[in-house]
Amino acid sequence: MSPGELVRALLRRWYVLVLAVLLTAAGAYQVLRPAQSYLSSAVVVLKPPVTDNQPNQLANLQPPLAAVSYAIIQQLESPAGEAELAAAGVHGSYKLIPRNSGTSATPRYLIPSLQVQAEQPELIAADAAVRQIIEVYTKHLQDMQTAQGIPYASRMSVDLLVPPSAAAELGTKSRGLAGVALLGTVGGVLAALWTDQFLNRRRQRRGADTARPRPAEDRIQAVPLPR
Repeated sequence: MSPGELVRALLRRWYVLVLAVLLTAAGAYQVLRPAQSYLSSAVVVLKPPVTDNQPNQLANLQPPLAAVSYAIIQQLESPAGEAELAAAGVHGSYKLIPRNSGTSATPRYLIPSLQVQAEQPELIAADAAVRQIIEVYTKHLQDMQTAQGIPYASRMSVDLLVPPSAAAELGTKSRGLAGVALLGTVGGVLAALWTDQFLNRRRQRRGADTARPRPAEDRIQAVPLPR
């Protein structure tokens, strides 16, 4: 299709372009006035039991603890875990992110710290969702140790390193507007071209059906009546 044919097709289907402009304007309005949401985040760490050789629990964080923490994360990310969190009142978007120690000497995800995030339309609800996730995470740890018959003095525990703190999410409006404009332009042009081709093919089919000769039995000839 040449540029001239493209322009003529778009002019013929101007109403499709008008509809695309209206939809793009509606999308731009949502970008400029988005629904307010809050993201709450907290950090917990899985600590080993206190021992005589290492009374400081945070100084004895070993890779096996990270494996236990990741096993609990997998349980909570499973369909059964999602249903359990929903029953506990956790709705909306949330994430369980294993964290590194932040040092170059420690391999990735060998420190049993976990970042919990939750997104809610209200600040208090976001913090409450994070606390509820941590509570369910702690319960899974205790249930796992109870099933193994581990004495209370030798059990792992969960420590809250960073308490839940919610903040309003502020996106980049310029990028959102650019994306909406690009989608609206491309979508409008493609929709107009598709509509033009569809209507042209249908008109050609109708013209071919009209020009096709009718069968002989459909043609009724007049026969003169005898006098």
